[in-house]
Amino acid sequence: MTPIARPAANEHAPYYAGYIDAAEASLTQRGLADVVALLEAQTADWQALMAAVPESAASHAYAPGKWTLGESLVHVSDTERVFAYRLLRIARGDRTPLPGFEQDDWVPTSRAGRRSLADILAEMYAVRAATLALVRSLDDEAIGQSGVASGKDVTARALVWMIAGHMQHHFGLTRDKYLG
Repeated sequence: MTPIARPAANEHAPYYAGYIDAAEASLTQRGLADVVALLEAQTADWQALMAAVPESAASHAYAPGKWTLGESLVHVSDTERVFAYRLLRIARGDRTPLPGFEQDDWVPTSRAGRRSLADILAEMYAVRAATLALVRSLDDEAIGQSGVASGKDVTARALVWMIAGHMQHHFGLTRDKYLG
């Protein structure tokens, strides 16, 4: 597979530009040439960040009305699953418009507060492993496919970058707000 180039602005909805920018900034900072290498590196980053975090931190919210750390981490997994499902469908040439999802509706029913931090992290790492397997299976033609998700045009390429950028965004939030 050739490196997956940064998507053009017309390959995703404008509100995803922040995730794309976050992925690019992380690539540049690390000296990586490909977003797939970033996807691979992010698991180790999370493992190092969370290694000494006590179980009690899962129920911590950094401000009133904000999600707990556990809820935030489940959100990362949920969102990656949604983005990866969109990636699968679009990369396979499925032109069926894909619905959006409301993250704020999902968090209360995630039952993150009933789960251990170790369990939530294991799920997050498993989801990433599945995402990597999918991304590595795609050829250039599949990466170039486009479709519609949440009523907006999006390419498979953009979805790969959005997955990396969304996780990078939450890594920064976790490090700075929850654990800082």
